[in-house]
Amino acid sequence: MPNRHRQTKSKYTADRNIPGSFEGETITRRRLINLGANGAGAVAVAAFTLPALGFAIAPIFKRQAWEWQPIGHPADFNQTTYATKVINITPGIGEAGNTIAYVRARDPSIDKETEDQYNHWVALSSRCMHLGCPVRYVSAAQRFICPCHGGVYDFRGMVAGGPPVRPLDRFYTRLNQSTGFVEVGPRFSVNNELQRFSPRFPGEPIDGIGQYLYPAQFDTAPKP
Repeated sequence: MPNRHRQTKSKYTADRNIPGSFEGETITRRRLINLGANGAGAVAVAAFTLPALGFAIAPIFKRQAWEWQPIGHPADFNQTTYATKVINITPGIGEAGNTIAYVRARDPSIDKETEDQYNHWVALSSRCMHLGCPVRYVSAAQRFICPCHGGVYDFRGMVAGGPPVRPLDRFYTRLNQSTGFVEVGPRFSVNNELQRFSPRFPGEPIDGIGQYLYPAQFDTAPKP
C-alpha cells in the first residue's frame, strides 16, 4: 500500500509540474489532447471498418430474389432426351449471371419421386456436385460428364461414378396457365433418395447426418 501511494503521488506531482497545469487539476491539457486524438482515431477507424463489414456481411442475411423464367412450351420437351436452356441465376451482372439447365419431361417409369406441380418437367443444374465444374450431357451415352475430375451422372442426374458426393441440383418447374409456357424457378439440392433440400454448395453431402453438418445457405431463394 505505501508503494502504491507513493506511485500515485509521484504521478500526480509529475502532472502538476507540467507547464500550464495548476494545483488541484484532475486532467491536464496534454491528457485532454491525447484523449481527443485517440477518440478521433477511433471514429476514423469505425468510419472505414463498419461500412466494409456491413458490405461483406449483409449479403449473407439477404435472400436472393427469384423470378420464374419461361423456357418454352410443353411440346418442346420430351421424356427421352434433354433440351439445353440458358437461364439467369444472378440478376444484374449480364451474361456472367447465366447458367445452363438441362430440361426434359418427367417420365413416371423412371422418375419415382412424388409428382407435384413443380416437377412435371425435370430441370437439372449443369454444376457438378464435386467442385462445381460445368457438366455436359452426352446423348449417345445418356450420361452427364464432368471434364474436370471424371464425375459421371446417369440419365436422372444420379451419381454413376467419380468423386461427386450427391446428385445434380435441380430447379423447380411449373406450367404458367396464363401464358402456356413452362417456367423454371429456384434451385434446390437433392440427396440420393431425391428428397428436396435448400441449396447446398458442391462437395457437401446431404444424406444422413450430412444435412445437419452442411446447413442451408443464408441467402437461399425462398421455396415457391
